Amino acid sequence: MTTPDAPTTNMWAEIEQQPAALRATLDALLPRIPEVAALTTTTRQVLFIARGTSDNAAVYGSYLAQVRAGRLATLASPSVATTYRARLDLSGVLAVALSQSGRTEEIVQTMAWAADCGARTLAVTNGPGSPLATQADVALVTEAGIERAVPATKTFTTQLAALAVLGIALNADEEGNPPIDAGELRAVPDEIERLLADYAEPTDLSPLIEGLAAVEGAVVSGRGYAYSAALEFALKLKEACYLHAMGLSFADLLHGPIAVVDQRTPAVIMAADSGPTVEGAVALAHRVTESGAPAYGIGGGAALAAECAYALPGPRLPEWLAPIGLIIAGQLLTEALARRLDLDPDHPRGLSKVTQTS
Repeated sequence: MTTPDAPTTNMWAEIEQQPAALRATLDALLPRIPEVAALTTTTRQVLFIARGTSDNAAVYGSYLAQVRAGRLATLASPSVATTYRARLDLSGVLAVALSQSGRTEEIVQTMAWAADCGARTLAVTNGPGSPLATQADVALVTEAGIERAVPATKTFTTQLAALAVLGIALNADEEGNPPIDAGELRAVPDEIERLLADYAEPTDLSPLIEGLAAVEGAVVSGRGYAYSAALEFALKLKEACYLHAMGLSFADLLHGPIAVVDQRTPAVIMAADSGPTVEGAVALAHRVTESGAPAYGIGGGAALAAECAYALPGPRLPEWLAPIGLIIAGQLLTEALARRLDLDPDHPRGLSKVTQTS
């Protein structure tokens, strides 16, 4: 990935560091599955508490908890706790709070509120010793190291890895659900390493970069597990490239917003190479191109590529782990597009590493 003319942004460097960060995170967290499983034995539902990039990771966790572990899961509205100060009965609930820094006050306060309402609490954070980590019943601390660029890269993918560990723990005592193979998760860092090398050479990112450089808006769409990657890629395009990007599921896009897709607003469609959502991804790409608008693919195999103006190969990962690889393309495209637009991807305007809300 490193070449003599390679960019020297922090974001680029941190994208490259992800295989090592993922290996370190899995080495630290996989042995803790029994501890996490013990925490979850008295719970039946999962409540994810997050904002921003962490909220996109929580979408992945929600699908994993429901599809693979048979647990009802939902995303919290932190303002219910911090603004309205409502009281809920959260007995039987596992509250999973995500914050890369572990210092976002709203998330720390909402986790404390959930505990006060009867929930068991688990933190996912890259901040050892942070308020979130120290106040949770169990803390899964990722090993991403310091992240200097404002747009999250390695802290996001290690969050997904931590949630995959949680998914294995949730699945452990659930009869009737397909078992989750920890060995498949162990293989992720090697696949990310291969994918980064492939995107450096021979895969050419420039057609997609130039296509996005010529427009002011885009729709990024995925469904199921890949929906989290689509939301995150859209957020990165907004943060670092100032593109009017919308992250939508296939289903939501077809319910009306598809009207905005035209020659000036392309669709980027993200999908695993296998699984029940691939057919929908291909159908969406066909509808977009049939209307005269550009469709770009990330993943989805040969079937999606055949319907797109240009497509990037996705990760060779099972569907439940594909988002960890799918977002790699989104990160690389964001970093390269920002530089193509003469923007600094490390320091987007108006943003800081820790966002405080109330």
